[in-house]
Amino acid sequence: MEWYQVGLSLMGLLMLLIFIGLPIPFAMAAAALPFLLSIQGLSTSLVSTELKLWGVWIDYILLSVPLFVFLGELIGRSNIGPNLYRFMHNGIPVRGSAAYGSIGACAGFGAVCGSSMVGSLTIGGVALPEMIKLGYDRKLSSGVLAAGGTLSVLLPPSLILLFYGIVTDQSIGRLFIAGVIPGLLLASLFVLVVALWAKRYPNDVPEAAHGVKWSVKDILLTVGPVIIIGAIITISIYAGIATPTEAAAVAALATLVLALVVGGLTWQGFMGALMATMRTMGYLGLLLSAGILFGFVMNYYQIPQQFTAFFLGFDLSPYVVLMLVIVFYIVLGMFLEPVSMTFITLPTIYPLIAASGFDLIWFGVIYTITMEIAVLTPPVGLNLFVIQGIGRDHVTIGDVIKGCLPFIATMVVLLAILIAFPQVALWLPELAK
Repeated sequence: MEWYQVGLSLMGLLMLLIFIGLPIPFAMAAAALPFLLSIQGLSTSLVSTELKLWGVWIDYILLSVPLFVFLGELIGRSNIGPNLYRFMHNGIPVRGSAAYGSIGACAGFGAVCGSSMVGSLTIGGVALPEMIKLGYDRKLSSGVLAAGGTLSVLLPPSLILLFYGIVTDQSIGRLFIAGVIPGLLLASLFVLVVALWAKRYPNDVPEAAHGVKWSVKDILLTVGPVIIIGAIITISIYAGIATPTEAAAVAALATLVLALVVGGLTWQGFMGALMATMRTMGYLGLLLSAGILFGFVMNYYQIPQQFTAFFLGFDLSPYVVLMLVIVFYIVLGMFLEPVSMTFITLPTIYPLIAASGFDLIWFGVIYTITMEIAVLTPPVGLNLFVIQGIGRDHVTIGDVIKGCLPFIATMVVLLAILIAFPQVALWLPELAK
C-alpha cells in the first residue's frame, strides 16, 4: 500500500473507533494492530508489541510524569492551593481583587502543578463559590477560572511541554525555560482582560474587598510552600543540577513534607492523592503505550516523512504552513483532548515544522498555547466542564463558554506576539546555554 493509503486508512479507522465510543488508548492500539500484523505477522507482532510497551514503562524521562501528577494531587488535597487563593484574594485591596487573586493563584499553582484540569479544579473549587457569593458576574467568574487553569499548561512544569519534548526529542529543560516568559505574559494579559471587563461592565465586578490583615507568619506559611516547590523544580532544572525526573522526585518529596507540616494533609487526602495518581497514570500509560504502536506503524510506512515532502512540494511560505498547522490544531482541539492530540498527530506534524525552518523549542510554546485554546473550546473543552461541574448550581456551560471568549482572544494575541517576536520564548533558553 502507498503511504497515503495507509495514512488515510489508519486515521479513518481511528476516528471510527473513537466515534463508536472506544476509549482513545484502545482505539489507537486497535487501529494500529491490523497494519502491525501485515508488517510482521502474529508471533513477531506480539513480541515487538511487548518490547515496545515495556520500553514505555521503564523510560527514565517518563518517570517524571507520575511524580508531577502526584505533586499536583498533594497540593490539591491539602490546604496549600486553597490558602494561596485566599491570600491572593484578601491581599489585593483593589476592585476585582478576587478575579486578580484567582489569576495569581492559578499562575502560582501552575508553577508547581503542570496540569490544566487539576489547576482549574483546585483553585476553581475554592474560588468559584466565593466569587459568586461576593457578587461577581457568573460569566466572568467561570471564565477567569477556566482560563486561569491553562496557565498550568504553559508555566513549568508543564505536562504538555513534557510530552512534546518526548515526542519531538527536544530538551525538556529548555522547553520548560521557554514557557516562563510567555506564561507570565499570558497571566498579565488575563489581568488586563479583567480590568477592561470591570471598566466596561462595572456592575459585574464588586468594589474592593477589605479582608483580614495577614500577618507575616501567615503569609510565609501560605506563599512559602509554593515558592519552595517552584524553586526546587526551576532552579534544579535550569541550573543543570538535576534532570527533570530527579527534580520531580525531590519536589514531590518536598511537597509531601510541606503538605503534612503546613498544608494540613490528612491520611485520607494522602491516599486519595495516591489513588488519583494511579488512575491518571493508568490512562496516560495506556495512551503512551498505544502511541508507541501507532507511531511505529506510521514510521514504518514513512508517513511523517512523506507527508512533509508532499506538503513542501506545494512551495508554501513557512508562515502559511504554520498558520495551517495552528488552525488544524484549534479545530481538532474541539473534539480531542491535548494529550491524545500530542501522540496522534505530533509525530507527523513536527517534521513539517522543522523542515519549514522553525525552531522546535519555539514551536513547543506555540503548540502548548494552541493546546490551551483547545481545553477552552467546545464540545470537548475539559476546563469548561470542570468549572461547570464545580458551579453546576450557579453557572451553565453557556456561561463558562461566553466567559472564556475574551481570554481565548488574549491567547490568540499571545500567539501573534510569539510569531512576530520569537525571542519572547527563545531568549531565556539561549541565555541558559
